[in-house]
Amino acid sequence: MGTIERFDQHFFDSGKPISCIGSGSLGGKATGLVMAQKVLKERFEKGKYPGFMISIPRMIVIRTGIFDAFMRENDLYALLDQPDDRIALAFQKADLPFEVLGDLRTIVSKVHVPLAVRSSSMLEDAIYEPFAGIYGTKMTPNNQHDADTRFRKLVEAIKFVYASTFFKTAREYMRATRHKAGEGKMAVIIQEVVGSRHGDRFYPEISGVARSYNFYSFGHAEPQHGIVNLALGLGKTIVDGGVSWYYSPSYPHIGPPFNSNADMLKNTQTEFWAVNMGKPHEYDPVRETEYLVRKSLMDAEADGTLRHIVSTYDVVSDRVWPGLSGKGPRIVTFAPVLHLEDIPLNALIKDLLALFEKELGVPVEIEFAMTFSRDGKGEYPYRFGFLQVRPMAISAEEVNISEEEFSGDHVLVASERVLGNGVVRSLRDIVYIDPAGMHSKSVFQIAERLSVLNKKLTEQERPYILIGFGRWGTSDPGAGVPVQWGQISNARVIIEASQEEVYTEMSQGSHFFHNVTSFKVFYFSIPYIAVQEGSGKIEWDWLLNQDVVEESGFIRHIRMKKPLTVKVDGRTGRGVIFYS
Repeated sequence: MGTIERFDQHFFDSGKPISCIGSGSLGGKATGLVMAQKVLKERFEKGKYPGFMISIPRMIVIRTGIFDAFMRENDLYALLDQPDDRIALAFQKADLPFEVLGDLRTIVSKVHVPLAVRSSSMLEDAIYEPFAGIYGTKMTPNNQHDADTRFRKLVEAIKFVYASTFFKTAREYMRATRHKAGEGKMAVIIQEVVGSRHGDRFYPEISGVARSYNFYSFGHAEPQHGIVNLALGLGKTIVDGGVSWYYSPSYPHIGPPFNSNADMLKNTQTEFWAVNMGKPHEYDPVRETEYLVRKSLMDAEADGTLRHIVSTYDVVSDRVWPGLSGKGPRIVTFAPVLHLEDIPLNALIKDLLALFEKELGVPVEIEFAMTFSRDGKGEYPYRFGFLQVRPMAISAEEVNISEEEFSGDHVLVASERVLGNGVVRSLRDIVYIDPAGMHSKSVFQIAERLSVLNKKLTEQERPYILIGFGRWGTSDPGAGVPVQWGQISNARVIIEASQEEVYTEMSQGSHFFHNVTSFKVFYFSIPYIAVQEGSGKIEWDWLLNQDVVEESGFIRHIRMKKPLTVKVDGRTGRGVIFYS
């Protein structure tokens, strides 16, 4: 991939997008971006998209050698079993190696846009253990009047990312993947945030995650047609499992399978994340969102950033019209881009997925952000920032599920919306949430209890089936259980059900979901409407009649005398679980 030049004060005048500080590894995420930069430069046909600036946002990588020196010189390995807040505070009190301080001061003196400080662990983005979303990212507005303050905020962000290497979520993930703490050496990426400033906030109009393979195909789409998730504002909405718009790039005019326009209106994105450029909130260097704000669609409309991304609902006609037409409620559908094709964003996404899938030889996932010039003029009215590329793990085993198997006797669970592919015949443990206890006030307690139970079953080397309601891994406590991956990492099969009249959007754009696919976990989704229509089922009465190993709060752990059989056909998205 070539040599990455050492950072110096001339970097910002060189026109080169990447440089590095220190010695050691670049880490997984940065290595992927270096590869992406080379591919974009040498193999991507930029002239095909006039008006687009397609690039890796300018970045500086602090190699792992600086992390090693920071840990060693401050004797921080002694803190690794402490709570997250104590670890974070201890890291903030520690000193960065002297050799890096001059370079950091140069960065803040030359750059006056918000900066994202991102993790790049040596373990991130490996194909079967990707560590996606396990470590921290912190953004800083980098707009304070004096360079000393900007410098301190950048240093605090770097220390936060370093500390996240040893937070509880990361430690649980390391245990689950049989890694040792020392293997998680951390490089750090300092990168310009893609976006535009609108008063006291800075954000992109569009953030996205695209996959070249879709385990949850719908409509006319096939799995190999892929899936794209788009959201207004920073990509945190998507990677945290929030509400986003999803579609197949082969059928950009077909959106999610809502039951009605009212259903679409109820489930649209209503808030977005932005970098806070105004008066900061309470000083809190150990909080990831210290310099972020969550704003409403009304704020975005006042900023003038909805023109390319919303449709308008006409209450009188019960119709949804692309764009800002009239004064009806806004729905984030990206129709002006996807339906009217004012801007060839979808064609660009398809080309990038094909390019990197060919380069890596496996299906891929990419992350990106896009912003527009205010008047649509200039040489590059559209800026497309390429933020990440990582491989996906796809099983090639051929599995067939007959109609008799799908609807026959001894079927515990059946669904036509299943992730994965293959057969498992060794599972005897099931952990499930009592339907009566599933409400937003209980979900954090459920997540903590699951963490304890997961640790116990991991130590006993007993993989299990996990059944719950709503989206697993979401950041919204009203939409599901906000578990981190490490809290349920020993689950071999994960099932999301929905309660009556609750629409659940799949969390395909999240880092949590990427870990599910990479570890080849079977993921069943059973919407309430599927149960009504006979295309999905869970035999709750059978579960209630089984021997209970442990029951605590709203969680029940049962164990079968004979193993269950799980079959998933990745070609059709069908899956069943049989009991003897």
